[in-house]
Amino acid sequence: MFKRILVCLDRSPLAEQVLPYAIAQAEAFKATLYLIHVLPEPFILTPSIPGTSTMPILNPLEVRQLEQEQKQAEEYIETVAQSLRERNIDVETVVIQGEAGPIIVEYARQNDINLIAIATHGHGGLRRVFYGSVAEYILKNSGLPVLLIRVKSK
Repeated sequence: MFKRILVCLDRSPLAEQVLPYAIAQAEAFKATLYLIHVLPEPFILTPSIPGTSTMPILNPLEVRQLEQEQKQAEEYIETVAQSLRERNIDVETVVIQGEAGPIIVEYARQNDINLIAIATHGHGGLRRVFYGSVAEYILKNSGLPVLLIRVKSK
């Protein structure tokens, strides 16, 4: 039934709590796991002069920081992938920069994903209003089955 499972990770132990469930599905259906980590886009203030268009300005320190975050994310996701490959699970990895919900949904559409697996912290109230919920966005917009695991604090 599920041949291509997208697993959403963010380098946190809480997000990794979805892995055993995704692994069970991958083993049961002989599916490929696609591990995705979405890096947030940098928040850049841009100076503007009235009558001109604004352009983002990144200083060399910010560029190095972004490159370092990309490298760390790629190393992390590859480490997780390697542990899965050792269990004879087919794994692909991707690190993308952008807004998590839309990026995940678009990646799923473009790559014929059958199931999206994601952990949720279950935030409500003002936190959800201000930060939104990636899981909720995926549920509302993907049109795909979603394996949603509410994480337990350790």
